[in-house]
Amino acid sequence: MKAVRRTASAVTAASLLPLLVTAPAAADTHERTTDGKARKQPNPPSVMSTVGGAQLGKAGTQVNLGTGAPVLPKDISSRSWIVADAESGAVLASHNAHWRLPPASTIKMLFADTLLPKLPKEATHKVSAAELSEVGTNSSLVGVKEELTYTVNDLWLGVFLRSGNDAVHVLSAMNGGIPKTVQDMQAHAEELQALDTRVASPDGYDAAGQVSSAYDLTLIARNGMQKKDFRDYAATVRAQFPGEMDGDKRETFEIQNTNRLLTGEDGVTPYPGIAGVKNGNTTHAGSTFTGVAERGGKVLLVTVMNPDSDESQAVYKETARLLDWGFTAGGKVTPVGELVPPRSARLKEAVGAGPGKDGTQAKPVAIAREESSGGVGIALAIVGGVLVALAGAFFVVNRRWPSHRG
Repeated sequence: MKAVRRTASAVTAASLLPLLVTAPAAADTHERTTDGKARKQPNPPSVMSTVGGAQLGKAGTQVNLGTGAPVLPKDISSRSWIVADAESGAVLASHNAHWRLPPASTIKMLFADTLLPKLPKEATHKVSAAELSEVGTNSSLVGVKEELTYTVNDLWLGVFLRSGNDAVHVLSAMNGGIPKTVQDMQAHAEELQALDTRVASPDGYDAAGQVSSAYDLTLIARNGMQKKDFRDYAATVRAQFPGEMDGDKRETFEIQNTNRLLTGEDGVTPYPGIAGVKNGNTTHAGSTFTGVAERGGKVLLVTVMNPDSDESQAVYKETARLLDWGFTAGGKVTPVGELVPPRSARLKEAVGAGPGKDGTQAKPVAIAREESSGGVGIALAIVGGVLVALAGAFFVVNRRWPSHRG
């Protein structure tokens, strides 16, 4: 089961930028050769959203290399990707960041960020046949059975580890049904300024009009990682899931996370410092992935969408290359944009922030290490700086990433 993770916090502030909502990508195509094979690929739209900065609205790769900065890896075939600092919100580099594409199960990050605060994880629910009746054909499943009772915690483990659409549908029913959940998710996306996102299904199953972008998925992941439960579920490698009843005793079976950078399966090496968050794959979306990792006191978010490569498990390997680049490039590139805060956010001075008695600014970050059941973790606590207040609460970037997974 997952380690106990005590929350430590760092904070960030970002200004709101002008918004431009765009239509989905045009259908015209161009030829691109990968590994000697010619394929038709759709062109990115000529006009995209400029949320986060004007450069992010441009098609193609965006990066401002400074002195000593490493060049971007050449073997990146994804239609859209982004590398961002999870704390400052700085976008270090991107490629078609606002291209609206099918998100597959990465949209479950928005589902979780929307519903986690609403459903107490100790609550129990008996599943009905109707709640599972609309799960899509060939959906990923965790194994939820009708007429059996599950805790909300069980169901969230099924969502995060196995990407279980059956668990999503049951949680949606507990939230008032699929239409209400879709409406809630859409409203939350708009609050986060994830304006490329259009929700049609809560589980990421291919549905007409359902799109997101690398920018939006990164924004959503960043907000989700503010929640302790979200972080814990995203970093859990394996857990026991309730099975059938055997007389008066409930059987259990092991489920394992499908995030290969976390588990290190199918020819993918576990990525050092990885702490989540979500992968996806459907016919129309291809492979999608958002990952977060910590190294040397830095926390990066990378999203890649629909790699066009014959490389096995390309979505994970391209993410790892971009993470490697981001950790090396930090401080050597000029950001091409930023991850904006939620619409309701407002700048507010942190309690105790500001200059010290000697007139100097307090050191912004203090690092502490602590043992937990999952191994050594890194906890970073802010000493001074600026908070973004969020409707009476604080918008906080939590820096508590496990260096070991369990």
